[in-house]
Amino acid sequence: MFDVIRYLFICSKIMKTVFLPMMDSLLKDLRQEYFNLKRELAQKRIRVVGWQPVDEYFSDVQVATAGNDVVLRYANQALKSQVEKLLANHIRVALE
Repeated sequence: MFDVIRYLFICSKIMKTVFLPMMDSLLKDLRQEYFNLKRELAQKRIRVVGWQPVDEYFSDVQVATAGNDVVLRYANQALKSQVEKLLANHIRVALE
């Protein structure tokens, strides 16, 4: 019983000292990168107008440019995979 309590206590300390600061840093960096990219697109007069799920596999993204509007269809799994790669890369860099 005491071993379980001790194990849980150690795990909570690890979460507080390692995982939470790393996640806070990750979210801060992602937020900053998002605003930088949004600003860059705005300078080029490009903006995302809407994001509409088509079904469980695909989503349509409506993008407005200086000339016209474009609807792009993305596979949800591809978007998820790309986000996972970006997160894994960011975590790897943070741990180095």
